[in-house]
Amino acid sequence: MFYEIRTYRLKNGAIPQYLKVVEDEGIAIQKAHLGNLVGYFYSEIGTINEIVHIWAYASLDDREERRQSLASDPQWQAFLPKIRDLIELAENKIMKPANFSPLGKSAPAA
Repeated sequence: MFYEIRTYRLKNGAIPQYLKVVEDEGIAIQKAHLGNLVGYFYSEIGTINEIVHIWAYASLDDREERRQSLASDPQWQAFLPKIRDLIELAENKIMKPANFSPLGKSAPAA
């Protein structure tokens, strides 16, 4: 299992607007293509104006196929402008859990 950790730093004060539009429209489109949402978070203490969402994939090829499917969806393309200008910085990591992690090899698929 591979985990994609996407971190966005939003414009000051944009978290409520971002979360509302994602909840109302975006997350359903993402889930339809990406499937395994592990978690969706926003900062409360520490780095402010930060969103982190984590997606699980069976393999890097699985991730590639799912991300391409999302990118080509007309609904997603129409949705992106609603959040694009709220994001100042984006970071993406692909992580693999250690065998002893709760999400390690023996863990069920997310």
